[in-house]
Amino acid sequence: MLTYGLAPYRGDTHRWRFMLWADPGRTVAVDLTGVAVKAEIRSAPGGTFVAALGCAVTLPNTIDVHLTAALSASLPASGAWDLQLTYASGEVQTVVKGSVNATGDVTDAVAVSGVCR
Repeated sequence: MLTYGLAPYRGDTHRWRFMLWADPGRTVAVDLTGVAVKAEIRSAPGGTFVAALGCAVTLPNTIDVHLTAALSASLPASGAWDLQLTYASGEVQTVVKGSVNATGDVTDAVAVSGVCR
C-alpha cells in the first residue's frame, strides 16, 4: 500500500493521478477492468465522513482522483483519506492511504466578523 498525503488549498480544485503496477519494476500494469473505485476523506481513520472524492479509471491501470473547489472549501485543517478498489469477485483492496492537511484560503475565504482574538 502506498502512503500519499494530500495537501489541498481550501477553495481550489485538486486532481491526483495514480498508476497501479503489479511489479516493483513497473512493467506489469494492474488490470482495473470491472473494478469499482472510491475514495473518501474523513476526520481520522474510522472517523466522521468529510467528503467523497471523484474517481475515474482509465484502463489498464490509471485512477484519476478529483476534489471539487466546493468540497475543498469546507475541509477541516486535518484528516485522513484512502483509495479503495472493489473487484468483481468481492475482494476489496486499499491501495493508497494518507493524511490530509488543508491550507486555509485567502481569496474568497468566508470572513468571521465581530470576533476579537
